[in-house]
This record gives sequence, C-alpha cells and structure tokens, in this order.
Amino acid sequence: MSSGINFGVSEKKADELRGRMSNCGLSEGDLEESFVKGSGPGGQKVNKTSSCVQLKHIPTGTIIKMQKERSLALNRFFARRKMCELLEIEQGIKTPEQGLADKIRKQKQRRKRRGKSGNTPTALSTGE
Repeated sequence: MSSGINFGVSEKKADELRGRMSNCGLSEGDLEESFVKGSGPGGQKVNKTSSCVQLKHIPTGTIIKMQKERSLALNRFFARRKMCELLEIEQGIKTPEQGLADKIRKQKQRRKRRGKSGNTPTALSTGE
C-alpha cells in the first residue's frame, strides 16, 4: 500500500506521479496547497465550491492554479503533475511531453526528406 494522498486516479497513475515527483526533487513538504473557488463553465456548482487547487512551490516561488476537472482530488493530481513539468523544464530534464514532441518532429522531418528525394516528375521525350 502506498502512502500519501488519494488523488482519485488509479494506483498506477498515482505511483507514476510519486516517482516523477521524486525524480525532479519535489516533495510534499515543499508544497503549499490552497483551494479557491473556481470559475468558468459548469454553472452554479462550480461557482460555489472550492475545487480549484493552487499550489506554491516554496523553494522556487512557482505558483500553479489548476481547475481542469470538477473534482478536487483530480485537480490536486493535475496540479502536482504540472508542477513536475515546470520543475523538470527548469532543471533541464526531458519531460514525457517533450519526448513525444521530439518523436513527432523527427517523423515530420523524415516525411519531408522522403517527399523531396526523387519524386519529381520528369519530362517525357517523344523520340521524334
């Protein structure tokens, strides 16, 4: 059984987040968490409940607000994941999102090279 907060996600995702937090040097003690009222679409329920999560990383002073879902637990999960992304970028660690972007960029370069090489139509000689 793992320790920590119940984020309302599968145990696998929660473990991945904890591993990612430890890789970038982020601990729960470094975070100051507060809950504020949300805004935007969702009607009266969103406007009167505090489901928006505000995380502050005390050592760097970085503040994140997250209101991706109506669930407080999921917003806590997404806020921590976003904080990891920002810290990994600051530290120069390649994030999974950057790895995917690099992969797509390489695929596009390969396709572009294939399109340029030898596929241009040539004039046909009639032989007359």
